[in-house]
Amino acid sequence: MAETEDLPKTIVRRVVKDKLSTCSDDGDIAVHKDALLAFSESARIFIHYLSATANDICRESKRQIINAEDVFKALEETEFTEFVSPLKASLEEFRKKNAGKKAAVSKEKGDEKGNEKKKKRKLEKGEPSDKGDGGGDDQ
Repeated sequence: MAETEDLPKTIVRRVVKDKLSTCSDDGDIAVHKDALLAFSESARIFIHYLSATANDICRESKRQIINAEDVFKALEETEFTEFVSPLKASLEEFRKKNAGKKAAVSKEKGDEKGNEKKKKRKLEKGEPSDKGDGGGDDQ
């Protein structure tokens, strides 16, 4: 019954167990396979409902791309307002982490471009490059 729309079972299991372990004194809670399936199907339906509502909001604004604000408005419209502020905080944290990663990647790319320019200048001047580009006797 695995459809492309199914959520990954391992992720659903991890989310359910993590949440239940914080709510329980035991810490280790067994979850029946049917319960995991019910959680997965409920989450899938919720995602479809929320995305359809966000899509409607987006179209009302005469846009084609759903953005985070559309999702927040969809949560409010579907009366899940209690999720809006935690989701905004989570999104902000995610953006900060990604900004740091993007900056690091950009710096690495900038360093690579700088090294390529140096190599190109050396080749134009007739100097041997740092790597064995076939410009010398490598035997």
